[in-house]
Amino acid sequence: MPKLTDVIDIARAAGEILRDGFGKQHEIEYKGEIDLVTEIDKRSEDFIVAEIGRRFAGHTIFTEESGEHAGSAGHVWYVDPLDGTLNYSHGMPLFCVSIAYAQGGQLTLAAIYDPMAEELYTAEFGGGAQLNGQPIQVSQVAELKSSLLVTGFPYDAWTNPDNNFAEFERFSRRSQGVRRLGSAALDLAYVAAGRLDGFWEIRLNAWDVAAGALIVQEAGGLVSNVHGEPDFISKPQSILAANPTLHAEMLEVLKISER
Repeated sequence: MPKLTDVIDIARAAGEILRDGFGKQHEIEYKGEIDLVTEIDKRSEDFIVAEIGRRFAGHTIFTEESGEHAGSAGHVWYVDPLDGTLNYSHGMPLFCVSIAYAQGGQLTLAAIYDPMAEELYTAEFGGGAQLNGQPIQVSQVAELKSSLLVTGFPYDAWTNPDNNFAEFERFSRRSQGVRRLGSAALDLAYVAAGRLDGFWEIRLNAWDVAAGALIVQEAGGLVSNVHGEPDFISKPQSILAANPTLHAEMLEVLKISER
């Protein structure tokens, strides 16, 4: 069975691949008009998949670039080898490796590693959340008007009317501000650490949010989809994460849009 130390070891080693490639010329391919992938994404993913396969043969792995590596339904990994590829390709040091493990449908282990800031966010189900080994907690901000929020937008926001723009405006008018960092995993990590007070986003993938969601939950936060339902992993995917009081207020704002 995997242990948190296994997830940490793999995330740190993959982070070194990202750090070594940062600031260099990259081979860029486009999965969509603004959705790109570099050779570093693939190199990091190849390493992670191989390492999980070597240590835990027969486990299922869901990854961003190569999709599903089928195995046992009771042992599932969610891997984003480079969350924040657009930032990375532009030389912006805001990106991370995100790895989560679920046993029997329950997320149990998580690590998010930001190699440039040398920040490692971790969580084990029932064991709390840590940043570089020190306990972290979500913020205690109880009112939307006092909050600093974060969100992101779908890659087809130019053409799809379900693009989060209306929600962005609504929250911008009700909070102290809304940030867009370009990495859903770091968005969640920052909520867990209390740097940001709440995060919502629509039309994501499981590997974007699995690790960060467990870290937020173990830091005392509440995580759901944007309808308030507990399943933020299954399609159609969305997420809302904040401390319990702010989560309820944010959910009311999201209900206005009747999505």
